[in-house]
Amino acid sequence: MTDPGSPTAAATVADPTGDLSLAGRIAVVTGSGQGIGSAVARRLAAAGAHVVGLDRAEPAATTEAITAAGGTAHHRVCDMADPAAVRQAFRWVDDTVGPVDVLVNNAARGSHTLPAQLTVEELTGVLAVNVVGYFLAAQQAHRAMARSGGGAVVNISSIAGSTALGRGNFAYSVSKGAVEQLTRELAVEWAADGVRVNAVAPSQVRTEGFAPLLTDPALDGGSVGDRMLRGVPLHRLAEPGEIAAVVHFLASDAARFVTGAVVPVDGGNLALNAGGTVGTRTEVAR
Repeated sequence: MTDPGSPTAAATVADPTGDLSLAGRIAVVTGSGQGIGSAVARRLAAAGAHVVGLDRAEPAATTEAITAAGGTAHHRVCDMADPAAVRQAFRWVDDTVGPVDVLVNNAARGSHTLPAQLTVEELTGVLAVNVVGYFLAAQQAHRAMARSGGGAVVNISSIAGSTALGRGNFAYSVSKGAVEQLTRELAVEWAADGVRVNAVAPSQVRTEGFAPLLTDPALDGGSVGDRMLRGVPLHRLAEPGEIAAVVHFLASDAARFVTGAVVPVDGGNLALNAGGTVGTRTEVAR
């Protein structure tokens, strides 16, 4: 299907007030090399932002896609689990590109180890990226934003932060629950500085890394995708650009009175009770 949240779609969105424009703003996107992070970087660039992508692997492909479309982007390799590397990356952004106006915390580490077998090392490794890394990036961005009079932080969470997934997702889910409370706390702490902090909580997204799992015979005999869709009233996975579209809104002046919010982008997943039944198509008589 065509991704309705893609940068192409963004270019056609009516914006009579200009509130969705990010022209002249510097946006840092972590985990920008692929998936949601790449879609976010491209969406923000299409809205006029100067994007800086940070990724553990070389995120050049996203930068090249942005520049090929006429946008402006830089990138830098950065391991978000390394506090010194995070601080160095933000100093580099400030010195080379300019003060950060928008931060999108997207880089994440997963885990599929059952709690009974989970080691402290694996748990702390997940938290180092998904919680400490988010906080350090937000802390560094806040310093620039507070000096310049404000900014926006958008954290990518997950519906796993508010509902249990099971299947060995303990470490990941705990980290995403922490991201949501981190979002609320920083929103309250930094409101006086004009810094808004929000989170987006997607359900499963059709990314390069996730799509193969849907038919993996090692996971529920290859039926995990069908089981997931039974819990989504819209009965499909999200596209990366659909997540990016909500991030774009929260990063823009259109959301100037929104802070401390966790916005589900989940096709109705959280709305559906475990014993509920998704309605069938309504036939309307003419």
